[in-house]
Amino acid sequence: RGALRENQFVLHYQPKVNMRSGTVIGAEALIRWQQPEVGLLAPGEFLPAIEEHPLAISIGEWVIDSALRQIELWQAQGFTIPVSVNIGAYQLQQSNFVQRLREILAGHPQVSPSSLKLEVLETSALEDITGVSDVIEACRQMGIKFALDDFGTGYSSLTYLKRLPAELLKIDQSFVRDMLTDRSEEHTSELQ
Repeated sequence: RGALRENQFVLHYQPKVNMRSGTVIGAEALIRWQQPEVGLLAPGEFLPAIEEHPLAISIGEWVIDSALRQIELWQAQGFTIPVSVNIGAYQLQQSNFVQRLREILAGHPQVSPSSLKLEVLETSALEDITGVSDVIEACRQMGIKFALDDFGTGYSSLTYLKRLPAELLKIDQSFVRDMLTDRSEEHTSELQ
């Protein structure tokens, strides 16, 4: 709470690049904690401690608001790209999630909702597939796109894709790491 109150959180933006053209096609907002005594902390060092705590909602909303503020700054400089924000399961499952999202967006009227992409872990989405599907649909109607992150790490089934109408799947790195260099029989037959 103190870190949030004292503006110790910062967002770093990881560019998303089209590997064929080299063009930046988006960015992902990544939270860090600039802790005065320790220095810069990665999310894995503090987010698990608040995973199912109301503070996770406050920090999640701060991330969305800060990302929208950054989009405004970039737009003023003539640079328009969508920004992805990770949404935790606890925040996503709140009954007022869509309403709060509308309120935050209303504070940034110059930003098109299509400039915001929300990413949710596949395992989080599967905890309440009906509720998450409803949220995705409500966001889609506002123009916001959804991605399923780390697809393949949960109880993946392509059947879920019908019920979770996300526009993008981010496949877990364990499925693609070494894909082009590992010439084992298993990988070779998959690549052909």
